[in-house]
Order: sequence, then structure tokens, then C-alpha cells
Amino acid sequence: MRVFLVAGESSGDLHGASFVRALREILPGVHIQGIGGPKLRATGFECLYPAENLSIVGLPSVQEAREVLRVFKRVKKILRENPPNLLVLIDFPEFNLRLAKYAKRCQVPVFYFISPQVWAWRTYRVRLIKRVVDKMAVVFPFEVDFYARHGYKVHFVGHPLVDVVKPALNRQTFCRLVGLTPEKPIVGIFPGSRRREVRDLLPLFVEAFNLVKLEKPEVQGVIVRAEGLPDDFFLNTHGIKVVKGYQYDVMAQSEAVLLASGTVTLEATIVGVPMVVAYKLNRLSYWLAKRLVKVPYASLTNLLAGKALVPELLQEKATPENLAKALLKYLNDWEYNQKVRRELAKIKASLGPGGAAWRAAELAASLVKERR
Repeated sequence: MRVFLVAGESSGDLHGASFVRALREILPGVHIQGIGGPKLRATGFECLYPAENLSIVGLPSVQEAREVLRVFKRVKKILRENPPNLLVLIDFPEFNLRLAKYAKRCQVPVFYFISPQVWAWRTYRVRLIKRVVDKMAVVFPFEVDFYARHGYKVHFVGHPLVDVVKPALNRQTFCRLVGLTPEKPIVGIFPGSRRREVRDLLPLFVEAFNLVKLEKPEVQGVIVRAEGLPDDFFLNTHGIKVVKGYQYDVMAQSEAVLLASGTVTLEATIVGVPMVVAYKLNRLSYWLAKRLVKVPYASLTNLLAGKALVPELLQEKATPENLAKALLKYLNDWEYNQKVRRELAKIKASLGPGGAAWRAAELAASLVKERR
């Protein structure tokens, strides 16, 4: 039995790895190949193309667009000439929805894990999903009602990050390993995982942290460096600690975190750490986003809260002064800090008890069995 899986971004790579391990338990002997990142490759997944080269922020360059098109044509050829028993798509909608459409023509059943954010923008794509996706597992409870209003049944499996986001170290051990002082407050800094966003956001975040230190010299900063980023991105960090790994422990031991908008906001929500969210796009990409996106917040945290629970500072509002001010509110007002933590705990509880990857794998396996 063969399964072709496409996870084109770092979050999809993470969830795909858990999914693959579960699917192998449910379908012993299944061969799984496709597009994935380092976490999928670590499972023994047969990677035909590394996902890192497909992860693009904003409008792609001509070279990036050509590379994506080349990979897309290669996957189409596989579906056409050597069709698998199942195509599994994880998020990554611009690529994956087009691929689902082609798979339908090749009579390959399609399982989609983690819905495209059609509830946020381009809602018309629900019509395509209904036509080409045989079964979908969603990770937010509100998505069930959203799709039901459009006449499509989806399956809420919980969010896979609930199983993944598990800090392991106590404060003493963490600080000893990283080189921090346990008695002093910590601010975690997460500038993103993509080269373009780190290049744009890291200098801004470093400057904001230095402004915080002018008011509170005792505050310690630690920058979390994502996998695959070049060394020269982290040369001018003004003495702030830079670590690889320890992402969830950095969150758990921080009094507050400064981070790029994206999946990391949900990870911080699950840990329960107060956050300041920031992001910048080029002018054209931001202009398009403002006209296309139909939800009131950029972060998943605020979307799930249904209100502006944590500060979002985007585009021209993302200045070092504004970011520092928002961080200092968490550091100076402990009652406010604790109130935000209690709200974050409520959001985490709504994401399910864990086991999402297993439930998704069971749904995928049932689709294979139905088609045999």
C-alpha cells in the first residue's frame, strides 16, 4: 500500500511526522513518500523533495515560482503514472488544493489534514474542497460549524500541537543549560522560521528588547533560532543569548515572549505564556492581505479568544518602541500577566485532550479501506 503525503511548511512537517508514525501503526507495511521537512525525514519517510525550498512568505520571486511549478509538475506525473492508494495533504493550501484537484482527475482519494484557512479568506474555495477532498480532519472546533454552514461534513480531531508542546525542564535546569540566571526575569524572542521574516523581524526584535533593558536592566533575553537558518542572520544580536531547540522550555520559563505571527502564537498559547505578536510584509503583500483577509485578528490566539487578548503590532505599528512598551506591561503589571495566562489556559482546553494525529490517521486509514 502506498501513500503520498505533502507537507510544505514547518508546521505541516511537525504534524506530518506524528501522523506518519500513527498511520504506520494502523496500516502496517504502508509505504509513505512525498514532500516533507526534517521531522518527516527523521521518521524514515521517503522524501522526494525537501519542503524547506517551498516555504515562501508573501509574493514569490520568479525563481521561487519556477521551482514550485517544477515540483508540482513532478508530483502530477507521479499521480498520473503511478497513482498511490491515498493522497494526504497537510495545510499548504496554494499548492495542495491544486494538487487535490488533479488527484481527483486521476481517481486518487484525497485526505486533507488541517484545513486551509478558508474561514479567514477566499471562502469560495469551500466549493473546491467539497468537490475534490474526500475526507477532511480539522483542528479548531469552530471549523466544524463553518463547514456545516457550507454543506460539508468535516471531522474535528483536536489540535496536534497539544501533544507536541510539552516543556521538559524546570527553571533551574533550563537556566543552567542556556546560561541564564533563574532569579531574573526572562523574555523569549521568536523571530520566525523563514529566512525572509527573520531577516526583517530579528533586528526589530533585538532593538525592542534593548529598549526593555533600559528600563529593566535585570531582564534576560533569549532568541530561539529555527532550524536551517544561516549563521550570519544572528551575528548582530547585541549579546542576547541565541539557542537552537528548547523552544517550549524558553516559552515556559519566560515572563513574556515576543514573536512573529504564525503557528508559534498557538504554541505559546498552549504553554500559556503572555505574548506580543508582530509581523511585517512588503507593501504589496500587505495591501493584498488587507483586502482579502476577512477575520479581525492576525494571531490564532486572538481568533480563538474572540477578542484582542494579546497585542498585535503589524506593519508600521511594529516599531521597537511599541514592542518594548507592550512587553514592559507584562513585566511591570503581574496581575495583568496572570489574567492573560488564565485566558490562555481556557483556549488550550478548547483544543482537545490530545491524540489528534492518531484520530487523523484513523480517518485516513478508513478512507483507504472504503476505496479498496
